Amino acid sequence: MATPDPRTTTASGADVRVRFCPSPTGLPHVGMVRTALYNWAYARHTGGKMVFRIEDTDAARDSEESFRQLVDALTWLEIDWDEGVEVGGPHEPYRQSQRGEIYQGVIEKLKASGAVYESYSTAEEIDARNEANGRAKQLGYDNFDRDLTEEQRAAFRAEGRQPALRLRVPDEDVTYVDLIRGEVTFPAGSFPDFVVVRPNGAPLYTLVNPVDDALMGITHVLRGEDLMPSTARQLALYGALIDAGVTTFVPRFAHMPLVLGETGNKKLSKRDPQADLFLHRERGFIHEGLLNYLALLGWSIGPDRDVFSLEEFTAAFDIVNVNPNPARFDQKKAESINGDHIRQLEPKDFAERILPYLAAADVFDGEPTHEQLVLAFRAAPLVQERVQLLGEVPGLLGFLFSDRVSYDEDALKGLPANAAEVLLASAAALEPLDAFTPEAIQEALSAALVDDLGLKPRVAYGPPRVALSGRRVSPPLFESMELLGKDETLRRLRALAEFLG
Repeated sequence: MATPDPRTTTASGADVRVRFCPSPTGLPHVGMVRTALYNWAYARHTGGKMVFRIEDTDAARDSEESFRQLVDALTWLEIDWDEGVEVGGPHEPYRQSQRGEIYQGVIEKLKASGAVYESYSTAEEIDARNEANGRAKQLGYDNFDRDLTEEQRAAFRAEGRQPALRLRVPDEDVTYVDLIRGEVTFPAGSFPDFVVVRPNGAPLYTLVNPVDDALMGITHVLRGEDLMPSTARQLALYGALIDAGVTTFVPRFAHMPLVLGETGNKKLSKRDPQADLFLHRERGFIHEGLLNYLALLGWSIGPDRDVFSLEEFTAAFDIVNVNPNPARFDQKKAESINGDHIRQLEPKDFAERILPYLAAADVFDGEPTHEQLVLAFRAAPLVQERVQLLGEVPGLLGFLFSDRVSYDEDALKGLPANAAEVLLASAAALEPLDAFTPEAIQEALSAALVDDLGLKPRVAYGPPRVALSGRRVSPPLFESMELLGKDETLRRLRALAEFLG
């Protein structure tokens, strides 16, 4: 029975080093962010370090715009890193595209140790040999070039062939202990000698990713389950890197569960709305709420507890406690948790966070004036308990910043037959007030509508609510009237009464 490599690291505490190494292609998505979050949390939990590097060797797909979006995403989420792009560190550069000379140096060491060999076989030749030997094509390369003589290699070169370099894979089982999934064994012969350098001399991802980890001293590789099949190759390469004197240890691996879409059993696609990190921000998730929810996609702080602070998360998080089973993204639960975090914000903090959303919805009609900012800060507490997303705030507070009220159709349909009478009675009750406070407003309206007209409060206050906001649902009525002021409140009450005829 195979045993894990005894050279596997035992690093713990401050010696832990993890990395987040995305390719800058497309928009950041929540699966990528969950990976960054778990790496960050493990580094903060152990007192170790997180390295942020960029795998940007695919010139056709990688872009500087995507890189800037990655930095924007991590900055907004307040996921910081100890070494890497933007902050520097002892292992610069942190972009693969700038590390070409480093890779060539490692390739020379692997050549010198005999870990890699020249391979001249073409795809067509491999297929033909497999067919002739009764070997299934999908098994791929047959290690044919492993023992070529110097004369054979010279003959291929004389034909003008350029060799790829393949790693000489050990002819034995490869075993490791996954921190999430337990012991995993890849049987001998389950994967062939694989290409690490193209015939044009360019190193492949299968080489440069583990080389970067080795040179940067990464002790724990925490990544998605979809990358698990490549672990056997990485372990084989690590053995070669140790033998060649490039590193001294094999890292620990942990493969996090897939994040599924809301329906079916497919991995959350980049095209799914739930996957778009910036769409969540645009709709009004705050970073505390979104990170709390993403933390739950494979991990739990305890039974029957879903809401916790980031400080509580990092204190409790350990990668070994992550559940290996797939996690499903639940939009409603995510929004509910976000709402819980919104309610935990200090009122001033909440008010400051809603300003960009009010501005984006053109509530201010340009740069906000001092008076509008004051009004926003006074109005914010009225809706903080009522919203799950900051993007809901403009719809609730917009009526306070405009003297034009448009009435929602469903709000008008829900009005009682005597709505005009209720509105005029409301205006008459409020007009004599000297102190236009919520308490005085409530007392006056209650006397006029509940006592005198005999209406139930739910019916009585519906028409004034629609007159003020144009909506069936609005912030607390009496406080809204105070914010609008007596004159504007009376004007709106009478305007809807006239509109209703």
